[in-house]
Amino acid sequence: MTAYAPPNDPLSILHDDHEVLLVDKPSGLLSVPGKGPELADCLMTRVQAVFPTALLVHRLDRDTSGVMVFALTPHAQRHLGLQFEKRQTRKTYVARVAGRITERTGTVDLPLIVDWPNRPKQMVDHENGKAAVTDWRVVRANDDETRLRLMPKTGRSHQLRVHMLAIGHPILGDPFYAQGPARDHSRLMLHSETLQFRHPDGGQGMRITAPCPF
Repeated sequence: MTAYAPPNDPLSILHDDHEVLLVDKPSGLLSVPGKGPELADCLMTRVQAVFPTALLVHRLDRDTSGVMVFALTPHAQRHLGLQFEKRQTRKTYVARVAGRITERTGTVDLPLIVDWPNRPKQMVDHENGKAAVTDWRVVRANDDETRLRLMPKTGRSHQLRVHMLAIGHPILGDPFYAQGPARDHSRLMLHSETLQFRHPDGGQGMRITAPCPF
């Protein structure tokens, strides 16, 4: 991995009210602090500098961009946390992957576990892995790459990245799982485009979108 050099993009607020805050996380910025002072800069601390009561609900990989929700009250954190735990939220990602996928839609159902000697990498493990399911749909394709919408049904670490690798189409720019020309991109071509959830105050359905930057 290259040295941590997070972007200095200003905070991109998609929605905020008395209970929730939604922001568009840039690629290259940690969601939460890493170990050591050199990894202290993250979206969480940047958000709390503007919204001091903000609380973590979920996270995105450092190299993934897109929609993240923060709770602004303990009630909202509990409410949203349960929705994620019970898989009541819906997330859609956009990805550019290597090669042409000829089918229009599909599902990857492969259990995942941490690859201990190569942490933080994950791997498919049919014996000990935890269930992981991803639906996918082709947006467009050519001989070199395919643009997909990915709809994860579970929320395992690196799930989308490992699932795409497992079907032979690694996500472009992936520093962990892509090799050769597929790896040689300016960033990981994975973006959290939409998040659907119920608002903690009253349960109204919310659908927040962050436009894909690639």
